[in-house]
Amino acid sequence: MGEIKLTANTIQYIALFENMTRAKILDCIIEEERLVCVVKQGDMGLAIGKSGENINRVKKALDKPIELVEYSEDQVTFIKNAFGPVSVSSVNIINKNGKRLAYVEVPNKEKGLAIGRSGRNIEKVKMLARRHHDIDDVILQ
Repeated sequence: MGEIKLTANTIQYIALFENMTRAKILDCIIEEERLVCVVKQGDMGLAIGKSGENINRVKKALDKPIELVEYSEDQVTFIKNAFGPVSVSSVNIINKNGKRLAYVEVPNKEKGLAIGRSGRNIEKVKMLARRHHDIDDVILQ
């Protein structure tokens, strides 16, 4: 696992989320326009709640959109989870020139969603892959 440094502000968000949902949060990234939380494997149902009531309660309390990513020890599964609603066809992780690279194949019609506005979705995946599985780069194919 890469190095994860949590700020006091991040720890407050995690505590609030865990208190409101009883889901365990392993990591939290605060961005201007959203909060990205990595949820412990198996706790996604708790985080979302029945009909989305838990996640919606937290969104309302924070007045910020929240994206959830379910953690997985398996790096391929974790990367697929990080892409969210995008259909990931395959993930190949290779070592090249001393770097760990993840080549991710997505359908052409979903590439825009995988990249996101101003590249924010792919940047989120790259950051999470680096922080949790020491993957240096994620490359869309």
